[in-house]
Amino acid sequence: MATLLGRGLEEEGYAVDVARDGEVARWLAMENEYDVIVLDVMLPGMDGFSLCRHLRAAGRSAPVIMLTARDGVNDRVRGLDSGADDYLVKPFSFTELCARIRALIRRGHQNRALVLEAGEIRLDPARRRVWRGKEEISLSPKEFALLELLMRHPGEVLTRTHILEHVWDFAYDPASNVVDQYVAYLRRKTDLPGDRSHIETIRGVGYRLRDGSR
Repeated sequence: MATLLGRGLEEEGYAVDVARDGEVARWLAMENEYDVIVLDVMLPGMDGFSLCRHLRAAGRSAPVIMLTARDGVNDRVRGLDSGADDYLVKPFSFTELCARIRALIRRGHQNRALVLEAGEIRLDPARRRVWRGKEEISLSPKEFALLELLMRHPGEVLTRTHILEHVWDFAYDPASNVVDQYVAYLRRKTDLPGDRSHIETIRGVGYRLRDGSR
């Protein structure tokens, strides 16, 4: 199930790390800043309840969705009391899991608007749709994830490493030019010929989305 969920979430445009047991999960969660943690209760080594309590005690505040085959009220209460933000009982719909992940990501950012806007660009995270003015733009999952990351940090300079970690994964080759390639793809789709680009290159550092005032 972990393999299928990881593959499905990657196809939705997320950067995904998969842990096969509680100790690996604990190490990953302590070493990386995740937007959301999807946590199975029945992990070998360290169960999900214990792991969630450990992360909260250590000050790790990433939103946690707990997955379990147990559907009793006491188990749901135990999961929430251990520090989880949401609870999903197996079997569940992958579509519902994605919707809950999107909701927690919105909740975890200061910018919680249902539709993000920057200049004439609008992005709806829940419906996975993007517009330039009144024209809808078709984006691949990775293009969408990159644009959403930039739009959640308007006016901020995001390094290539930061972008790689949040849109691809922490183990991706830092020497790769994949970020520059996808920024070029986005520019071709979001910019009009002759207009100033929505995405500004900060030489030697990374990229910044113009916030409309620049």
